[in-house]
Amino acid sequence: MASEKLNMIEQFKNLDILKVDRRTFLKAVAALGATSFVSIYGNQLVKALEFSETKVLWLHGAECTGCSESALNASAPEFADALAQLNVSLVYHETLLAQQGIFVDGKLVGTSDLNGEILLDELVEAGGYILVVEGSIGNGPDGTGKINMIGNHTFKSIFEKTAKKAAAIIALGTCSTYGGITVTDSATKKYCDFMGVNQTENKKGGMMEVLGINKPVINIPGCPSHPDWFFLTVAAVLLGKIDLANLNGVLDSNGRPKVFYPPNATLHDNCPRRGFYDRGVLDKRFAEGGCLWKVGCKAPYTHSDCALRKWNNGTSLCMQVGGPCIACVEPIFPNGSMPYYTETESAGVLFGVNIGTVAALAIGAAVVAAGVHAVRRINKEK
Repeated sequence: MASEKLNMIEQFKNLDILKVDRRTFLKAVAALGATSFVSIYGNQLVKALEFSETKVLWLHGAECTGCSESALNASAPEFADALAQLNVSLVYHETLLAQQGIFVDGKLVGTSDLNGEILLDELVEAGGYILVVEGSIGNGPDGTGKINMIGNHTFKSIFEKTAKKAAAIIALGTCSTYGGITVTDSATKKYCDFMGVNQTENKKGGMMEVLGINKPVINIPGCPSHPDWFFLTVAAVLLGKIDLANLNGVLDSNGRPKVFYPPNATLHDNCPRRGFYDRGVLDKRFAEGGCLWKVGCKAPYTHSDCALRKWNNGTSLCMQVGGPCIACVEPIFPNGSMPYYTETESAGVLFGVNIGTVAALAIGAAVVAAGVHAVRRINKEK
């Protein structure tokens, strides 16, 4: 793995990153990750962006702030360093703001220095920012949006006024992209009516359609999303390597950057336990050391580069430490991923034979497992 990384660095280290075409730029982004990318091209980035500060307005809807925490946990580069390298000014982020409210020491505050509501209104009036939305947007009950209130305002209304003046929108995390945990099936789901920015589960439109807003949107799902996916997408936008007026060639059918969520590959393809799957060694309990399919792994249906990029500064990923993939980057999450830790494909999948039976009989295990994998992929694509 280390030698592969060195080969990638050697391959891309002499590029003039500002002059290469979009395809080559995105290949370098995918191969190197944020750490190596900023290390190699940091000077070029600074030179290109030093006269062009970009404002980022970051909103929080119905969510757990996990995507902010993931970005803040980025270690190379760290969050603040990455913003500095990209010449990004994080002008509004409710969790990080120092604003103290409408009153300070008992006196009404009438400026944006300490009043977050005034700051937001001033930023919206100026416009031209990149809007980052973390968390889903409540539309209920009955289209009022009152299920999700912030400072006596519905988040739906806050999103509406900020989205209308944004240059582009990044939906960060699965709650913001497809609804995520907030659209879990329940007795109250229809009354809450949470939805993503421009999509909800497998239905296109989302809150953008409800409000009649037409702006370029890039979805970066994940529960949470990976820091690389966010920072490198922002870098590509700022450097003009992603044309906001023509996103079709860059994004997949679910609005995700193809470079991080490859349409023709799955997480399963590069899983560190893939060899066990091909030999039919399928764990029935946790910590047995084999393939995690029978304890609920959804990697064969999940399109992400987690197995190559890894998490926590390239340390590990879910399956590597014994946890099955739950497809948190997919529009089906969480309802289509449940039950998380149970094999979901109990019906016959290959000539009417269950994969567990096939593994037990060990009939040409490697060949049959590969066949099952192909049938699954075909069925999913259909």
